[in-house]
Amino acid sequence: MHPVLSRAKEVLIEVPRHGKLAYCLLRDPRVPAAPKAAVLGALALIVSPIDFPAWVPVLGELDMLALAVLAVKTFVEACPEDVRREHEEALKAKESVFDRDLRDTMSAARQGTGRVAGRIRARLTRGDSYQAVSEG
Repeated sequence: MHPVLSRAKEVLIEVPRHGKLAYCLLRDPRVPAAPKAAVLGALALIVSPIDFPAWVPVLGELDMLALAVLAVKTFVEACPEDVRREHEEALKAKESVFDRDLRDTMSAARQGTGRVAGRIRARLTRGDSYQAVSEG
């Protein structure tokens, strides 16, 4: 495989892992405020209307993606090593803050979906009974 493609594949695999790790580290009170502020500032810049001109080759298209990857990677590297390792191990074991929050969110979504489906079924059932009464 071409070295550029190999590196691109590696980055694509690293991005979700670093994103989850960054999420966990952002939520950890043992991580200093300065790296948190830096990564949040970079992420704020990404969602802001400020942008590199589109006419700059490659940079115009990839600036925000590159900034996000760089910001998260720099943030992760700036965190205390013992805290970072602890979160990496928790991610591997599927016991991280990210995994718990994801499970809680999915559970809440399923419960909400179940309630909505129940309401729809109840309305449809009432609608059927109203039709039967009006036809009879």
